[in-house]
Amino acid sequence: MKLKTALAAILVGAFATVSYAQQTIEVAYPYSALFDVTFDRIMPMFNKLHPDITVKFRATYDNYEDATQTILREAVAGKQPDISLQGLNRQAMLVEKGIAKSLEPYIASEADFSKDGYHQAMLDLSTFNGVVYALPFSVSLPVGYYNMTNLKKAGIMAPPTTWVEVVENCKKLQAIGFKNPLFWGWNITGNWFFQALMWSQGEPILKDGKVNFDGEAGLRALETMHMLFRGCNMLNLSTGDASKPFASGQVSMYFWSTSAVGAVERTKGDFDMITSEYPGMGEPPKGLPAGGNAVMLTSTSEDPEHLAAVWAFIKFITSGEGAAVVAETTGYMPPNKAANALLGDFYANNPAKQTAVRQAGLLRDWIAYPGDQGLAITSVIYDYLESIVTGESDDMKQLQMEMVAEVTAMLPK
Repeated sequence: MKLKTALAAILVGAFATVSYAQQTIEVAYPYSALFDVTFDRIMPMFNKLHPDITVKFRATYDNYEDATQTILREAVAGKQPDISLQGLNRQAMLVEKGIAKSLEPYIASEADFSKDGYHQAMLDLSTFNGVVYALPFSVSLPVGYYNMTNLKKAGIMAPPTTWVEVVENCKKLQAIGFKNPLFWGWNITGNWFFQALMWSQGEPILKDGKVNFDGEAGLRALETMHMLFRGCNMLNLSTGDASKPFASGQVSMYFWSTSAVGAVERTKGDFDMITSEYPGMGEPPKGLPAGGNAVMLTSTSEDPEHLAAVWAFIKFITSGEGAAVVAETTGYMPPNKAANALLGDFYANNPAKQTAVRQAGLLRDWIAYPGDQGLAITSVIYDYLESIVTGESDDMKQLQMEMVAEVTAMLPK
């Protein structure tokens, strides 16, 4: 890639000669339950290569909204970490506010970066106006988790392929004593599952900066949720508790991010679990939102030695070695193709972690709401969706009208 500015030329020259001179860098990442085990595996590998770099981890972000809110507050005082792992749907805001720094100078300093194997579709998620501002660390898609031991007891021999079939399965499971046989991840960060139902129909949640769930696709998405929640007697569980009934065998069908495969496997009871492709709305999904996060350089330092150490960490955790560890410890897709050679027959031995890889062709943007009220819009939609879960809302047309009006009023004019 070509250098964009004179600063880039200076930095490239600096990287060619710099030594790290016992640098300490600060890193912040989300979801400790998912990624603590990942970094426990990565750090000995990194430390062996770079004993002169000390990595200090800040308190873990609860979720992607917390990650963005935290770094926005820190940036006001210039106290943000050197590296922040941010949700793919929140990158644009940090680029616009100048918190995330361009990686073009650092990439240009790498003679063989183009050969490192970053999936172009995944790299594009972090490219704005032709400039790379982040490197993908973990990329996920929604999938179905199934307790096949329970399903077979109900006479269900294969995972469902449509949401109507899911509800039919719920009835069969309820008939043999499973009162709440399903949890569907409506409450995942960033209204991700609402976007999944929109993209399943080939429609983004926003189009040209305006609400795009005001038509038939939006109504169908809401009615699908209503059908699932009522037909399966779904409980209103927090994101932190959502996997527990599945892991204990009480819930038999669990729809969530592929990111949690590793965590579920480590905690589940003695039953046969598989994952399978995300069901469709009468036909296979036309697309699905890419979840996950990317590594952003958010340092306030101007010291070339310090920045070289920061880049060394970014490059390593997103390399083939880092991507392989992410795949092995979570369920995320490795965003770097160089990981494939290191994974060997990993997927053959761990088929539950391969489902998202099979769906990779469905990757679509995880859309963030623009403007200063973008995070608030996420909360507003969350509240409307929760009203379906709790039974407060049953008229989906009325709910759609109210939600469209409130979100439209909050979008930039």
